Amino acid sequence: MGIRKKTTKTPPVLSHEFVIQNHADIVSCVAMVFLLGLMFEVTSKFAVLFITVQYNVTISTSGPEETPVNHFHHGIKDLATTFFYMLVAIIMHAIIQEYVLDKINRKKHFSKTKHSKFNESGQLSAFYLFSSGWGASILMSENLLSNPVSLWEGYPHTLMPFQMKFYFICQLGYWLHALPELYFQKTKKEDIPRQLVYIFLYLVHIAGAYILNLNRLALVLLVLHYVVELLFHMSRLVYFSNETRQSGFTLWAVLFVLCRLLTLSLSVLTVGFGLATSENQGFDLSAGNFNVIFVRITVLAAICLTQAFMMWKFINFQLRRWREHGLTQNLKKKQVPAKSKSKKDKANGVNGVNSNGADSPRAKKEKSS
Repeated sequence: MGIRKKTTKTPPVLSHEFVIQNHADIVSCVAMVFLLGLMFEVTSKFAVLFITVQYNVTISTSGPEETPVNHFHHGIKDLATTFFYMLVAIIMHAIIQEYVLDKINRKKHFSKTKHSKFNESGQLSAFYLFSSGWGASILMSENLLSNPVSLWEGYPHTLMPFQMKFYFICQLGYWLHALPELYFQKTKKEDIPRQLVYIFLYLVHIAGAYILNLNRLALVLLVLHYVVELLFHMSRLVYFSNETRQSGFTLWAVLFVLCRLLTLSLSVLTVGFGLATSENQGFDLSAGNFNVIFVRITVLAAICLTQAFMMWKFINFQLRRWREHGLTQNLKKKQVPAKSKSKKDKANGVNGVNSNGADSPRAKKEKSS
């Protein structure tokens, strides 16, 4: 993310600079149009598609007193809802940037490189903190942690509670909003490929799990991943404030490796064993059943390749840190003899003369000889 310089000149309307400076206001107006549409009967049916979660199914619970419970399944109308919450994510991004991160940047006076990384870590820390907490509350309410068998038992999991479906809609909306933010934040050209890669990976995995009805497994893996990523970006924010504080990176490195192993284990257990031994085998698009060997192998291959790619990036990151640490240590060692030599010269006098103009003891000895 580049540094946005405030200028006194007003850019021409609809120019690139005008859109970048006022993109939050423009997007807010677009979102307001959908909200105003709820007020009129003619447009309310259209506006509801964008604002509320679609495909509601009411099921009565068995028991002495039947209570209706609302569940949801996915469909093509979710694209409209995802688009609206992408607009919300752009607005929230601008609020965090302007009222939190920009104020800290002005106080700390970061360099251009640190400024960009600080903004990235600040935005992602807020998102990972919110998403991991929200996801953990869903896991607790649905008892997915206490009953791991439920990750594959009863597949396909076509019906979701409101919180789970809304969670996935917001996740897709957030990672879609990251694409226009590359333009709004004037991201450097050399940083765009890296950001496009991880945005693409998030979208493919979240959308794939959502469509294939693997939402329970995806929720567990997302919470695990977000907690570890939150630790990394929080450690980077602390490092920018004080470069001597690097203990957070050590803890993150350990948890990162454990998270990759746990992700692979849960994926193989759920997809490779749980779904493979399930009674409900076959491909049925109308029922949302994708439990065939081709889909299972594709899912496992995608997860394994992604984890291998992340480990490769992690190893390169650690090697680069170790090289930088080694260079700084070598520079410190070279500076120590130079300092000690200069102190010795001052003690003996430079060119045989003390600071008061008299001959040094060493010079006197040479003259007498």
